[in-house]
Amino acid sequence: MTFFRKTDFQETPTGEIPKDWELVKINEISEVRRGASPRPIGDLKYFSDKGRGWIRISDVTSTYKYLRKTSQYLSELGESKSVKVDPGDLIMSICATIGKPIIVDMKACIHDGFVVFRNLSSKVDIEFLFYLLQKNEVRFIKMKQTGTQGNLNTGLVGRTSIPLPPLSEQHMIVKILSVVDLAIGKVDEVIAKTERLKKGLMQELLTKGIGHKEFKDTKIGKTPKIWEVVKLKDVVEIDRESRDPSREMPDRTFLYVDIDSVDGGTGKIRNPKTILGKEAPSRARRVIHENDVIMSTVRPYLKAFAIVPRELDNKICSTGFAVLSCGNNILSYFLLNVLFSNQIINQCNRMMVGGQYPALNQSQVSEIKIPLPPLSEQQKIADIFFSIDRKLELERNDKAKLERIKQGLMDLLLTGKIRVKVD
Repeated sequence: MTFFRKTDFQETPTGEIPKDWELVKINEISEVRRGASPRPIGDLKYFSDKGRGWIRISDVTSTYKYLRKTSQYLSELGESKSVKVDPGDLIMSICATIGKPIIVDMKACIHDGFVVFRNLSSKVDIEFLFYLLQKNEVRFIKMKQTGTQGNLNTGLVGRTSIPLPPLSEQHMIVKILSVVDLAIGKVDEVIAKTERLKKGLMQELLTKGIGHKEFKDTKIGKTPKIWEVVKLKDVVEIDRESRDPSREMPDRTFLYVDIDSVDGGTGKIRNPKTILGKEAPSRARRVIHENDVIMSTVRPYLKAFAIVPRELDNKICSTGFAVLSCGNNILSYFLLNVLFSNQIINQCNRMMVGGQYPALNQSQVSEIKIPLPPLSEQQKIADIFFSIDRKLELERNDKAKLERIKQGLMDLLLTGKIRVKVD
């Protein structure tokens, strides 16, 4: 395989592309059809244990390229009120989470938060179109219509212009990017295996502990006999400090942690925002300190829980979090992993109030019951979780490196800046 740089370009409304490429609108090479939802969506008569899969956005975001399973299935009645997709179809999300393409590899149905691309022209490779859509995710997000969640429609998607190389070159580009995807998929498998290991250990260590022979029944299930079961308010201080940046420092910037700043499932704060005090949102009120545990109370099932690192000491987080400051008889890292456990998530789900945005209030958070081993055993359990989390961090870093390589390749190959020689 030979790469070369070509300098013969043409100007187009979307930028320079090679002169032997075309600029086409998506609806010129494909039919774009929106999905449909059986209504009311929660009616059990539309669902089944078998049949066509019911594709949800969580199915797509947890899959890299080919969708081979879903968490729900439709009954025949449900299928009749939705839009069917078959193996080989290309779909893309257009509502809330926008611009996520996936190639379907099963019989399924899509709701109105997706579009399917059908009846493709003979001059386009479906996998090449997948990569073009993937590259243009940010562009699609910027195109979204305003509304509660933001969305696209078939017209906006169909009128989107894309560069189209000769079919033989499309095949070569797909071949290159597929190799990187294969490597990413293998790393994904390793990550999934490590996550299953941690999940199994959580179930074992947070219910049976280490080396115990005697157990007792408690309000949260069976635990070692020497463990306590306590309420959060007994071992942590909740939301102990507040500050109003808009009044106290209107002309200074500060670091702000909201729900988007937390990498759900990892216990890490990745992307705190820098905000000018006078522009601070009304929710920017809670003060956080090193080793505090922040717990999402707005839709806590999103598992936006994290430990505050040193660099965010004395900074601000959203009132959508409960800030838990640990006392002397509980370790932050132990508490963090307890919050991720199913027994705590289930408690939160039962306590939540509200319709569209269910949440917990401070009083409800304080009543959450957790297991409390002796400090020495908490430390041993925390050390085990820390070693697994460190392994996961390294594996995720490997995946991120491969994704950066892929992004770089897409930026070059899908724009014609670097060409592939076709024999």
